[in-house]
Amino acid sequence: MQEELNQFERNEVWTLVPRPKTTNVICTKWIYRNKSDEDGNIVRNKARLVAQGYSQIEGINFEETFALVARLKSIRLLLSIACVHKFKLHQMDVKSAFINGFLQEKVFGEQLKGFVDAYHPNHVYRLKKALYGLKQASKAWYECLTQFLVDNDYTKGNIDKTLYIKKDNVELFIAQIYVDDIVFGSTNNTKVQQFVDVIPHEFEMSLVGELSYFLGLQIRQLDDEIFITQAKYAKNLVKKFGLENAKHCDTPMSTTLKLSKDASGKSVEQTLYRGMIGSLLYLTASRPDISFSVGVCARYQSDPKESHLSSIKRIICYVNGTYNYGIWYSFDTNASLVGFSDTDWAGNCDDRKSTSGGYFFIGNNLVSWFCKSKTQFPYLRLRPST
Repeated sequence: MQEELNQFERNEVWTLVPRPKTTNVICTKWIYRNKSDEDGNIVRNKARLVAQGYSQIEGINFEETFALVARLKSIRLLLSIACVHKFKLHQMDVKSAFINGFLQEKVFGEQLKGFVDAYHPNHVYRLKKALYGLKQASKAWYECLTQFLVDNDYTKGNIDKTLYIKKDNVELFIAQIYVDDIVFGSTNNTKVQQFVDVIPHEFEMSLVGELSYFLGLQIRQLDDEIFITQAKYAKNLVKKFGLENAKHCDTPMSTTLKLSKDASGKSVEQTLYRGMIGSLLYLTASRPDISFSVGVCARYQSDPKESHLSSIKRIICYVNGTYNYGIWYSFDTNASLVGFSDTDWAGNCDDRKSTSGGYFFIGNNLVSWFCKSKTQFPYLRLRPST
């Protein structure tokens, strides 16, 4: 807790002022968590001071709150580009990122219990920079980081606004931003080092190293390939729903099964069923082999039946036997964009709606997909990690 407050003092986040009579004053609270690595080992105990942003008043304490973040398909695209140009990616984490963003509005916060100023116990903090929990905190941080990068000659992408590029002749530097995480790489190691040297002059960094674990994705970068998996997440998912001892399944869904609303079936608990769907949807970030099956089961979240629960459990049993599967990206590729698509006309048993699907590659490497068939992946490179 003291370390967090020392960080606030170094960044000049707030100043102590007399309590205003007619202004809304926001309370704060402490959030404690353990940070773990890709193997689940606790590497740090962390205390975070968070503002109770729900007490903010729109038009007074905040205006716009929207901030951009990278999509997972953008991360996969970046990995694919790294394969095309044959360079390794690195990552850095900005320490207490949100407290770097400047506030445009007048925001006041209460003093903290246990840390009240002895000489001014009735004063409050006037926030000059954002706190975690404020509604505009993410927007303030995004604008701060964007301005810093643009001022240092990094060009923001025209389509993906979280992508930054610096290109000199044939040398390419590229960086992708996801809130306070930055993934970057270059065809020239000197440019990587320049970026690593520039950022700490403005923001305090807590991690700089080769990309290995990002947003739950375990990324293994070898000399001529990149392997992406969510083995840790998959194991925890199976354990969460108590199916770690269930029999493994060879496929996520039977090729002859046609799910329907099953109006005469017995209803099951919606919360459990929706929890399974939501957990599996995130797993599809590296497991397109289950995308179609999870999508079909997701159609019946409003009134799930036992037949639907049985199908979703089968997918989890399939994941249990293939938790170390993932996507393999090869350096033996090119920059050509290739796409495949198809449509299943009137295939829905309930309303006869059509289902379309497709998947898109940079060279040989899969970047994005929306799936039609549970069996047709002729170009998909899936394999277990070794």
